[in-house]
Amino acid sequence: MPVIWLIVIVLALAAAGFILGRTRAMQSAGGDSRHLHSLPTYYGSNVALKAVVPAMLLMVVWLVAQPFYVNGVVSGMIPDSAIADGSSRGLVLAEVRRAADGLDNAVAQGAISEEFARNARADFTDVTTRLKEAGQIVTTQITQPVLRAAQEYRVINATGNMIMSGVVILVALLGVFWGLRETNKDFRARNVVEKSVMALLIAAASIAVLTTVGIVLSLIFNTIEFFRLYPASEFFGSLTWAPSFGGGSELGVLPLLWGTFYISLVALIVAVPIGLFAAVYLSEYASKPVRSFAKPMLEVLAGIPTIVYGLFALLTIGPMLLSVFGPDGTGWMGGQRAVITAGLAMGIMLIPFVSSLSDDIINAVPQAMRDGSYGLGATKSETIKQVILPAALPGIVGAVLLATSRAIGETMIVVLGAGAAARLSLNPFEAMTTVTAKIVSQLTGDSDFASPEALVAFALGMTLFIMTLGLNVFALYIVRKYREQYD
Repeated sequence: MPVIWLIVIVLALAAAGFILGRTRAMQSAGGDSRHLHSLPTYYGSNVALKAVVPAMLLMVVWLVAQPFYVNGVVSGMIPDSAIADGSSRGLVLAEVRRAADGLDNAVAQGAISEEFARNARADFTDVTTRLKEAGQIVTTQITQPVLRAAQEYRVINATGNMIMSGVVILVALLGVFWGLRETNKDFRARNVVEKSVMALLIAAASIAVLTTVGIVLSLIFNTIEFFRLYPASEFFGSLTWAPSFGGGSELGVLPLLWGTFYISLVALIVAVPIGLFAAVYLSEYASKPVRSFAKPMLEVLAGIPTIVYGLFALLTIGPMLLSVFGPDGTGWMGGQRAVITAGLAMGIMLIPFVSSLSDDIINAVPQAMRDGSYGLGATKSETIKQVILPAALPGIVGAVLLATSRAIGETMIVVLGAGAAARLSLNPFEAMTTVTAKIVSQLTGDSDFASPEALVAFALGMTLFIMTLGLNVFALYIVRKYREQYD
């Protein structure tokens, strides 16, 4: 049974339990709610919570634990001879899971039958061809041990999901009966429900923390796996980025880091002055009608998808720059994809980040400081330069650093506007690429996922994560340490 239908059934049982619990509470009070300890709604909510919470917790634990069990069983089916040199059992298991998911999707699409997917005598070459025709991502060739393990993986998963569905529904029913049994006019339903809701709120607040931990652990484990196959000294020390799934790759991260910083620098050169000047104008010079129109229009830029900025860079900015700096002009620019193309588009995207945050920070400066400056004979421009901006500077610096971390993590604008060349160069009219663009290229296409050329994406992601995390922490430190407190 699909998980979504299982959730619907549990919620339906909870709704029925709510109605039954409320009715039973009213019956125990002789139809007069004044004889109840709590409102009738609390009695119904108590039954509903006892049906939903244990069942959902069991389902979550089951879904988390089942893959570990299945991986342990399937791992024993893979002989050591099936693990190629330069690979590992973990990478082969990842390919097994990918093949199993491909079989599931192909069956759902009708590309292959369930009988064919489970056929132990199926030819692995034929299976590989059919999965690729169905649009599933697999390696160049599924081997016979991987196919057999994938088929067993599907069978065990299907059996586990069926057992899970029955057990979860049973637990939900037991929860309904438990809640109904303790329902009577003297039961303190409100106290129980409020404590349960508090626990649910704490759990919801913990999801963000646990998600972050999960992302970090995923990056760490796959990065460790990569460095087992590829030397860390060459990754951080090589000046060449030349991946080759056939072998002999040079995976130096320095050209990618340079492209990331260079494109981000061009973007900040565009975004910071324009965004800061716009913030000063909107907060200090613009009338209320102008501000009420200009500020929302400026912030619309933040809502435009980045793919649109990428197309704008490719179809508008690039040709425009090529007409000025290309072969017919100065001859500096050889193609429309270049650092300056992506940097200009990204800078336009970052303007609302800088302007909106800076505007809020400038407006937070107390009016008394402005009035004191005017009282001493300073002009408006002198007040802005010598009073307002120094007072708001820590916040402005924090806004710029946050915009920098946003620029470092950008992908689509770089892919469409900057090209794919990994090089170390100071020429802004040359094509370059970034860490995020190469993460995309290494994990798409017909790739061998049991290889360092694919796992390098996780090492790149870990490097980028540490960089952006450091910038965000530094921005928060600047804002908190140097923020002025006004009464």
